Amino acid sequence: MGKPGFIPGEWIKEGAIVVDVGINRLESGKVVGDVVYEDAAERASYITPVPGGVGPMTVATLIQNTLQACEEYHDVEEA
Repeated sequence: MGKPGFIPGEWIKEGAIVVDVGINRLESGKVVGDVVYEDAAERASYITPVPGGVGPMTVATLIQNTLQACEEYHDVEEA
């Protein structure tokens, strides 16, 4: 979505799992997601933080895909 605080806590169903993949930098420099974390955390059974939530998985997947593309480009077979 790309809008800080776009999803209020009231929209979160009790016990839901919330994966916030939004990355937004406020004028203060603080990085926040698209979900109002504090309010959503009161309802959700689990919520990913921003920053530090899905970012590491995104980086790991990017590295994996880059390596796979390189192997395919150079016709390297898996060991």
